[in-house]
Amino acid sequence: MLVIDSVTKRYGSIAALAGVSLTLHAGEFFGLLGPNGAGKSTLMSLIAGLKSPDTGTVSLDGEILGPHRPDVRKKIGFVPQTIALYEDLNADENLRIFGRLYGLSGALLDERIDEALTAAQLQDRRRDRIKTYSGGMQRRLNIVAAVLHRPKLLLCDEPTVGVDPQSRNAIFEFLQKLNRDGLTVVYSTHYMEEATKLCSRIAIVDHGRVLAAGTLDDLLTQLPAAESLRISGTGLSREALSPLEAFGQLTFTADTHTLALRPDVRLSEVFAVAEAAHLPSSAFQLSRPDLEDLFLHLTGKSLRDA
Repeated sequence: MLVIDSVTKRYGSIAALAGVSLTLHAGEFFGLLGPNGAGKSTLMSLIAGLKSPDTGTVSLDGEILGPHRPDVRKKIGFVPQTIALYEDLNADENLRIFGRLYGLSGALLDERIDEALTAAQLQDRRRDRIKTYSGGMQRRLNIVAAVLHRPKLLLCDEPTVGVDPQSRNAIFEFLQKLNRDGLTVVYSTHYMEEATKLCSRIAIVDHGRVLAAGTLDDLLTQLPAAESLRISGTGLSREALSPLEAFGQLTFTADTHTLALRPDVRLSEVFAVAEAAHLPSSAFQLSRPDLEDLFLHLTGKSLRDA
């Protein structure tokens, strides 16, 4: 459906994107995960057709996207990182403007506006000015404004920035419903938990490059250790724990040690050896790897500190 082929984009001496290639299929909920400044917003603007790449192409259903192709861009809904609403107008007036820009009018536009306000849980606030809305309410209205014209592809560029947990969950539920109804979603975020919760496939992006892409399970197989055991307690010396080194890499610290298990290791084997060595079961805590671990493995730095 969406093909990004060897795309580069520079701003002066800064390479915002450097040879990015991705293929997305219809019906996916695809995540772009990376720190601020990784190139996610630049990639979103290219997919939206607001800018052209310096080299490479972005195509939707085989048609090249770009500022010169408004006909193709009509198939896309775009939720930018910055709220794109008229704050001195109310919700109904905002949606009426966006609907007319999409070519909607009359009874169809009225129907779409009613559906949008109901979906955003804003029916009772439709006559209130946007400046009186909370950040979460504005974000929800921003999303429904982008889907009034029933696009094939929805782009969400960090749509939960600055919203409270309750509003964030409402946004999640609404986007998941749109996706279940067949809408393809591209979702950029620097929150690992959002990508994990929402996305069927994820691309990890940093410094304008795609470091890895796939399902969560596929991505985590790139880690050298499938799981790890945190071992804590008094009297657990290097000598006492040495039998466990047969199962992976053992790292020692002052009070808590970590055993990074090889992917082929069975936990039952580990605990059998631990029991034979008279190591207390209460000293062990199983930890499964996550996207933060993968980002650290790929870049040598924490996602949140990148």
